[in-house]
Amino acid sequence: MPAIITRGAMSAQGFGYGAAASGIPGDGTKGIFALGYCTATRNKYIYSNCSSTATGVGSASQPSTNGAAAGNSTAGIFAVGSISTIRNKYTYACCSSTSVGVASSSVSSCGGSAAGNSTRGIFAIGRTLVGCCFQALTTRNKYTYSSCTSTACGVASSSAVSSGGSAAGNSTSGIFALGNSCTIRNKYTYSSCASTASGVASSSAVSNRGSAAGNNTRGIFALGYACFIPTTIRNKYTYACCTSTAIGVAASSTLSSGGSAAGNSTRGIFALGGSACFIPTTIRNKYLYSSCTSTATGVGAASVASAGGSAASWAVCVNV
Repeated sequence: MPAIITRGAMSAQGFGYGAAASGIPGDGTKGIFALGYCTATRNKYIYSNCSSTATGVGSASQPSTNGAAAGNSTAGIFAVGSISTIRNKYTYACCSSTSVGVASSSVSSCGGSAAGNSTRGIFAIGRTLVGCCFQALTTRNKYTYSSCTSTACGVASSSAVSSGGSAAGNSTSGIFALGNSCTIRNKYTYSSCASTASGVASSSAVSNRGSAAGNNTRGIFALGYACFIPTTIRNKYTYACCTSTAIGVAASSTLSSGGSAAGNSTRGIFALGGSACFIPTTIRNKYLYSSCTSTATGVGAASVASAGGSAASWAVCVNV
């Protein structure tokens, strides 16, 4: 299952590109974080030295909030959210970003999530604006990196309406937390474009505006808020057995909601988003998969307060 994630209020973590940063050949070197909160700012997070910068990083084509992202070894695809159909293609090699020639979503999206493998990204649209009201949808789109095309045709919908979800996975499937203050998750299989909620472990508590990152064996899901109260709860989802637990999984360093996440094969970087009273923060946590530990110490903070962001990762060997 993929480790690409979708990450902000959905998080997205993708394949990578380039030399090793953590001693693993071809392992991921950096993550691109769209800060959300109605800004176009993105940060480049470097795993090897836990530093972060907004300098020389292609901005979103328009202010972005509650977007989603997924990618492969060369580019990250960012749905800007903000009740828009616009997506951006962020090219890692030159740190450039464009919305030109990038297929839009099938309907306007906000509060979506995404996961994918080396060839495609699956984007849960989240909610859209119908008249003057927000409506959560079951719609997903399949974005094909090679052709920059997108379609909702032949793509399995979520088992229930989804908004404020998150996603992570490996090369064969993506695990989508549907959000919307429920515990439901779906397993989306790339080869067949099928999706099911059967046999997929639910979250340990209701989940909304969460985030997720993972490697090829597990996904770490920050649940976001429950009953409109941000939480510190995370779940460890094991792909091989489709089990999930909150036991022995390091919590976030402070309350978290509307965050985003990306990572490589050894760690996930979680932007916590809103804390108490949903006030955006610059805090990020480094989660180590091997020890299930987490710290906010020595982790490059966001360049400005961040909430409702999204992230994609320059990381080979994450989804293999």
